[in-house]
Formats: sequence, C-alpha cells, structure tokens
Amino acid sequence: MDLIPVSKILMRLLSGVVSLVLSVGTASLSAEPMSPGTPLQTPEVNSVIADLGKRLFYDARLSGDASTSCATCHQPEHGFSHPDSLSPGYRGNGHFRNSPTLINTALKTTWMHDGRLGTNLNDVTREMITESYLMNMDMRLMQERLKQDPVYVSMFKEAYGAEPSNGLVRKAIPEFLKTLISRNSSFDNGALSSSAKSGFELFKGKAGCAQCHTGPLFSDGKAHNTGVPENLDVFLDPGSYQAFLAYNKFMGNENLMNIKRDLGAHVQSHKVDGSDKGKFMTPTLRELTYTAPYMHNGMIKTLPEVIAFYNIGGEADTRKSDLLKPLGLSAKEQNDLVTFLKSLSGDSLDNTDFVLENKNFSYQPMTNWRKTSN
Repeated sequence: MDLIPVSKILMRLLSGVVSLVLSVGTASLSAEPMSPGTPLQTPEVNSVIADLGKRLFYDARLSGDASTSCATCHQPEHGFSHPDSLSPGYRGNGHFRNSPTLINTALKTTWMHDGRLGTNLNDVTREMITESYLMNMDMRLMQERLKQDPVYVSMFKEAYGAEPSNGLVRKAIPEFLKTLISRNSSFDNGALSSSAKSGFELFKGKAGCAQCHTGPLFSDGKAHNTGVPENLDVFLDPGSYQAFLAYNKFMGNENLMNIKRDLGAHVQSHKVDGSDKGKFMTPTLRELTYTAPYMHNGMIKTLPEVIAFYNIGGEADTRKSDLLKPLGLSAKEQNDLVTFLKSLSGDSLDNTDFVLENKNFSYQPMTNWRKTSN
C-alpha cells in the first residue's frame, strides 16, 4: 500500500477547513430576513438571577461616584436606548456615539457600534462598568459597596449561594438582559398591513435593505460604511471630545490628536490603507419606533429621514460601500418602507416586568466596619 506523504495530508485538511469557512461565509451572506409570523426565540432565564440583575441595572452605585446606572443611558421608555443623539457619559465627560438599544442584545454575537466585542455579555458588562468615560468603577470597590447592602447580600445568597462579587455581577446583569426580547410585533404576529407587505417586498428587492439587514435581528453582524455624516458635536463639545480621546487612546489608534472622524470598525482591523475607517456594524431594525434618533452618532432623527438618506445612496464618503446606490423610490414606496419598519416594533418594555419599581437604594452603614470581615 502506498503511503501518502504527511504534507499532502496536511494540505487536504487545510483545504477542507478553507472550504468549510468559505461555505459558512457564503451562507451568512445569503441569509434572508425572517418571514412574517415567526416570533423570536426567547432565551431560557433564571428568574432569581434576573431579578438580581434587574436591581443592579438600575443602581447608580455601580458607577464610581454613584451618579450613573446602566439605565441612565439605556432607558426603558426609549427601547432601552437614549433619546439624545449622543449618549450621556460619566459625570464630567460626554460621549461620542448614540446609545444602542439593549432589546434583543442577548441574541447578538457581536456588540458595540464598532463591533469590538464579540465574546459574551459578561465582557460587555465589564467594559460598561469599568471604562472611565462610561461608569468609571473599580470593580473591587463595587464589590465592597454591594456587601454593605443587606438586600444585595440576601439576593446574592439566594441566586448564587455566595456573597456579592464582581464576577457574579457580570453574570447577573446579562441574565436580566436576556429578558429584554421583542414581543408582539405585527411582523412576528404575521399581521402586516397591505402597506407593510409592500414595504417588505421593497425591503427585499428594489430598496436593497436585505443586503445587510438579514436574519432574525435584521442585521448581518458586519461592518459597512454607508456615508453617514460625522456628528460634529463630538469635536465641538469638550466633554464629548474628552470621551472620544479616551476611547481612541485605549483602542490604540495612532496620531491621536489628528483624528477628525469616528474610525468605527478600524479599531478591529487597523488596515494600513484606511479602507476600514468609517465602517459601523449593521444595527438591528427591531424596536425602531422607540429608539430614535438613528445611526451610530444619532445624526438622523426620524424613520422617513432614514429612508430618504438611503434613497439618495447615502452621503459622500470616499470609503462608502459599493452596496450604496441611489434607489429611485417614489414617495409611496418610501412610505410603505417606513410602515414595514414600524411593523418590527412590538410592545413597549417600560412596565414593571423590566423596570425596577423600588429604586430606594439607601441602607444603614455598618457599625464598626473595620472589625467586620467580608
């Protein structure tokens, strides 16, 4: 029997891996939006841990100076996003991007407008709590604060059989986020109006939306440059610019003081030719009626304006995606497209299932705390 050289075996294995990668990539590109009448799958949730995560989500003591909670920037009445173009930042800072919705975030595999986190919500939670321009918390201090609150001591014991710790905080908040799933939208119920049905056909066809807005969340999970104009408030407001500089320094972007645009997904790939600058992750289209303004920097205020923006093929940008072309949509077609997009929004999640009723976080400090073991 002839022996096959090891080099040939390795080449065959490598060829198989490459073929698999290419087939997976092709499958993701050909994915289509869900069909009407197919609700999102709800993750399994541990209700005890989720209740703990819910209280933590609304507790400003998780920030350095106890001024900022997760809900400060992700407000339930606005689809767990924020109504300002640029999200609030930690006190003394501003921010340089729009606050994205947290509804369905537990179903995602990549987070942030630039896609810099693709591991899990545990890591996302850690970054939100610890970044200086966000919540600016040393998690060791947070842990000690929680240990001084009898309510948390009891809730952590019930949820985990353990005392409060930063690691368990990073598990509990994502468990609460798993409860934030779209509910009862016209699209998921298969109850589209004739205008919405026409809009869906445009979405998949003439309007070209489905080139990027695919799958259950209507996002391909990839970064594209669509010619969104810069929000100059980032550079004109000292607080926002301070946050912008802190972020870019942390991300290792070079020539810091001469950066005059949000580099987006460039922080992942750092391409020498700069072709990745100005690319941002395709956002979900669910719950749009609650989450205005739109785009990574809040530059477009209403859904009709979003459609008008794409109808002209986006604004000028030397790195704009080739997918962007003028669409030639009529006024009626644009209206139908807006109607379809509205059908992707369901029940508001600003009720007691998702909003903490008792936000009284006061408690009596420990007596003789120096002699009390943790």
